[in-house]
Amino acid sequence: MSNDPLNQPRVERPLHPAVLEETELLKACAIRKGRTSGPGGQHRNKVETHVTITHTPTGLVGQAGERRSAEVNRKVALRRLRLALATEHRVGVPAGEIRSELWRSRVRGGRIACSPGHTDYPTMLGEAMDVLIDAGCDPKRASVRLGCSPSQLIKLIKDHPPAFVLVNARRVERGEHALK
Repeated sequence: MSNDPLNQPRVERPLHPAVLEETELLKACAIRKGRTSGPGGQHRNKVETHVTITHTPTGLVGQAGERRSAEVNRKVALRRLRLALATEHRVGVPAGEIRSELWRSRVRGGRIACSPGHTDYPTMLGEAMDVLIDAGCDPKRASVRLGCSPSQLIKLIKDHPPAFVLVNARRVERGEHALK
């Protein structure tokens, strides 16, 4: 058997909550609506358009209130919750081939094809963060497991500043230099 992690048998990992379908994720959440302050006059004072979604198992929160529609704010809050989960909640990384189908479909020739605005971005970010944290925040080790280049992995993480800050804080704690 080869030591190359990409040639190992595929191992099923527990699902990261950022990956779950909307209805499944919302089953584990508390949703609260409220009023918000700021510009908007009477409409803002009368209508509860601010939405806060709390993932009960982790306590992580996504919220939005900048739009006039509660439904639009709910979608924005859900995306923010997915990004918070991807950044701050870790799922174990077993030995062997751990890349998801989505990850394998979005990485070609070492390049990651997923922009920060795409619906798949929180899922890709969560998978990358799990592997990167498991690899001691070493992009070279993590990129071998993920089948991409270290620079592509850093770029993916850098596209969501809170994730980049978290990785650099962990690196500094370990006595390593911050990524640029």
